[in-house]
Amino acid sequence: MLPLKKQSDLILPNNQETHLAEKSSRELATLMQAVKNTSVIKVTVITDSEKKTISVPLSAVKLLTEILTQMSEGNAVTLTSVHAELTTQEAADLLNVSRPYLVGLLDDNKIPHRKVGNRRKVLSKDILAYKKNIDQKRMNTLDKLVAKSQELDLGYE
Repeated sequence: MLPLKKQSDLILPNNQETHLAEKSSRELATLMQAVKNTSVIKVTVITDSEKKTISVPLSAVKLLTEILTQMSEGNAVTLTSVHAELTTQEAADLLNVSRPYLVGLLDDNKIPHRKVGNRRKVLSKDILAYKKNIDQKRMNTLDKLVAKSQELDLGYE
């Protein structure tokens, strides 16, 4: 699957695909729990004219399970290489922020980037690292708030 270049390229799963993805993701997740000490899974693909067994990396099967789970929830899914260069709009969409806000982050050197002519390019791995970092900070802050509310006996549990 090639990385999608713009939001209009996204394809939402229809109802039939959503139901099939839900069933498939459950079955794959169950099989994944049974897998022990292996990095390769053998998958049999059956078409109208052929039946073939192929070896697939376990990490790819885990990724497929996640894709199917997202589809089962009606979400559109896309894959992007961690080495892919994103435009500022694509990077902003990935972080769910405005493009001007992202440009501010780039100008403040909070996210590595390079300029190609007058345009900025950002590696998806750098955007994902930034996202992971801010998500972790948010979780730490929430943990502190929960601890403080319990300490003050505010009735939240």
